Amino acid sequence: MGSFSIWHWLVVLLVILLLFGSGKISGLMGDLAKGIKSFKQNMKEDDVKDASMAADASAQTPAQPAGTIPGPQGATQAQAQPANPTRPAA
Repeated sequence: MGSFSIWHWLVVLLVILLLFGSGKISGLMGDLAKGIKSFKQNMKEDDVKDASMAADASAQTPAQPAGTIPGPQGATQAQAQPANPTRPAA
């Protein structure tokens, strides 16, 4: 009662073919395939572009000297550590 038999699906397929025609359905499938291919090609192009941009960014970024913390102040690690509160500053 709640499931469709093979005959129900065949009747539905026949009605769809009569309404749209086989040429229109094959044209729609061809357009769908072209869209999928275009999407995959654009994804590959984006991956290549992202990889080249990352390589360019790493080549342009200057290396930081040892012992520095990146940030606006450019403080060294010794300067960035808080003073010991139990010991008076000299």
